[in-house]
Amino acid sequence: MITVIRIGHRPFRDKRITTHVALVSRAFGADRILVDEKDETLESTVNRVTENFGGNFSIKTGINWKKEFKDFNGVKVNLSMYGINVDDRIGAIRESAKGKDVIILVGAEKVPIDAYNIADYNIAIANQPHSEVSALAIFLDRFYEGKELEKKYEGKMNVIPMDNGKMVKFIPDEQQCMKLLYGEKADERIIEHVTTVYKLAMAIGKYAGANMELIRAGALLHDIGRTKTNGIGHAVAGADILREKNIDEAIVRIVEKHTGAGILPDEAKKLGLPDRNYIQETLEEKIVAQADNLVSGKKIVTLSDTVNSYHLKGLDEPAERIKKLHMELSSICGKDLDIIGKEVIMEMN
Repeated sequence: MITVIRIGHRPFRDKRITTHVALVSRAFGADRILVDEKDETLESTVNRVTENFGGNFSIKTGINWKKEFKDFNGVKVNLSMYGINVDDRIGAIRESAKGKDVIILVGAEKVPIDAYNIADYNIAIANQPHSEVSALAIFLDRFYEGKELEKKYEGKMNVIPMDNGKMVKFIPDEQQCMKLLYGEKADERIIEHVTTVYKLAMAIGKYAGANMELIRAGALLHDIGRTKTNGIGHAVAGADILREKNIDEAIVRIVEKHTGAGILPDEAKKLGLPDRNYIQETLEEKIVAQADNLVSGKKIVTLSDTVNSYHLKGLDEPAERIKKLHMELSSICGKDLDIIGKEVIMEMN
């Protein structure tokens, strides 16, 4: 674990610079930041960034910096322009940090001499005055050898790299999903159905340890395409709607692949669907699809009900795939999905 400790913070004068220290800490691979002065506004700002852009970064303000630094069980680094140049010590720091946690002290002006005495390493990013924000960024980049820039984040907002322009894909929350549905003029039949699918999918997702934000949005939006067509192409129509609205691709794929237990390439061709992948691959795709399979209208039904309905339509192979998907997810959950369905019904009544 990499901890950054910020001392000398003055909430009414240093709010912007300490915010940037925290954001650099998060973006360049640290796990948390500790700040000496209590600042709830700073905590709220940093937590909001983490909530929107992903990761498990945490912040705590109002700490005793000397106690935290002195008692830290790991490698202690103090960033100072008076220290040894980073390139002359970074190899030794990496070696010392193997199997250990690291704490990095980033001070404002006039860092107490105690910080220098407690530190295992006093490190300079050039022995010249400049921003502590840049010093921290360069140190972390040297420490991770650039690998921190490869870290992937799963947040509500995901920046898509582009040569020109700006693009952000986002994962909508429950309120935003409903706004999207009503914006496409979804009727109450659709709303009632997706709401029930959402409740069942969320219950399955909790047992399965799935990404609940993806489950939530995928379940609520899975039938948004029915505002355009009620045919087999409604999943494709829904995916197209969401792509136009810059919804995260993980959500789009849940919607695009939610029909049955997936549609095989030859089946898709016969049905006149575009040449795309309609087989569920991720856990979240499978959960939303099976939750949809187990909801008829606004009513939760059993696997037997669903399979019998498919057989009556002559869809024997898709019925078998639904059974296999049911068994797979039940195994992951440690509980049969029909039992989970009964639990949801009890909560709804």
